[in-house]
Amino acid sequence: MPADLELLRRLALDEHGLAVISTVRANGTVHSSVVNAGLIDDPVSDVPSVGFVARGDALKLRLLRTAGHATIVFRRGWNWAGVQGAVRIIGPDDPDPDFDQDKLPSLLRDVFRAATGTHDDWAEYDRVMAAERRAAVFIAADRVTGNS
Repeated sequence: MPADLELLRRLALDEHGLAVISTVRANGTVHSSVVNAGLIDDPVSDVPSVGFVARGDALKLRLLRTAGHATIVFRRGWNWAGVQGAVRIIGPDDPDPDFDQDKLPSLLRDVFRAATGTHDDWAEYDRVMAAERRAAVFIAADRVTGNS
């Protein structure tokens, strides 16, 4: 793993996956929110990416669909690392022709685990993810920045 992605992975683990994601609105202003995310390869392209799970009705998901790119930053104290890149969304409302939609529950679990998540009842997790029309979001590590 390249050193810059190793720093990102370490910061993500140290902060239990908490990160700030930013994308743009149609008027050019920035929309930011906090998510649980982690380093994971894009399941279609195998490109190193940062992934997180988003509710199907989330504003950030609507904006990401339109913008097609995002920035996500992890920090611990004064150390930080960020990824900027293209976005891939895979979910019930965002099928990808190169991804088998039958594998979506497993993909959502993998992304959740990459973001330091655990669950005692995966069947219940799958039920909630489906009911909330959750999608997996991948931000390609096209550009990695940081201060360490």
